[in-house]
Amino acid sequence: MSPEIRDVVFLDIETVAHQYEYADLDERLKSQWARKASFLKRDSGLTDEEIYRDRAGIYAEFGRIICVAVGKFTENENGELVLRTKAFYGDDEKSLLMDFKKLLERLDQSATRLCAHNGKEFDFPYLCRRMLINCIPLPQLLNLSGRKSWEVPHLDTMEMWKFGDYKHYTSLDLLAAIFNIPSSKSDFDGSQVNNLYHKQNGLERIKDYCLRDVAVLAQLFLKMKCINPEKEIVISYPS
Repeated sequence: MSPEIRDVVFLDIETVAHQYEYADLDERLKSQWARKASFLKRDSGLTDEEIYRDRAGIYAEFGRIICVAVGKFTENENGELVLRTKAFYGDDEKSLLMDFKKLLERLDQSATRLCAHNGKEFDFPYLCRRMLINCIPLPQLLNLSGRKSWEVPHLDTMEMWKFGDYKHYTSLDLLAAIFNIPSSKSDFDGSQVNNLYHKQNGLERIKDYCLRDVAVLAQLFLKMKCINPEKEIVISYPS
């Protein structure tokens, strides 16, 4: 198997607001959210509370991680390309981040590259910020301090699709559609994760959704590298 795919770890995170209700924030954080919300309101007419409900989870200062899903390609005895996946998830953010860090530290630090969709603007910085907030020293694969751009071991499928067009955002689901990859979406999408977690006890469903996103991401990476396996890819989900 080519190192181009052998040494890549695909990942996706799911995040939610740290407190579901704006009213549950302490006064100091309410004040800070009001400042951020002033830039988000524009002409929407929404209140700080309404914007918090919709947007807080995407900011590491007001949100937290409830799931990190990863995937890595291997080959089985039949010569089939197998995507093995694993999820670190739960209500205890520090515990799941510690477990994820242990996985990263077991990998080949000189060869491994992390890949996410919009990872350089979202997944990677969010992981780093939440680790520091939880007093977890950053693992080498996430610690970019002092590194030059070409030394950063991160790949980003959205960046790969931009071709220098920095104003262009393309969702993972849209790219999956144009490359004819089955969608990860089922009865909900990412915009519903916050409510599903806080109000519907939906952590297991969110974990499964996150794992499916990793599978889509890995298949998209192959498509964008024009790698066409001779046999159908086997996707191995945790039992």
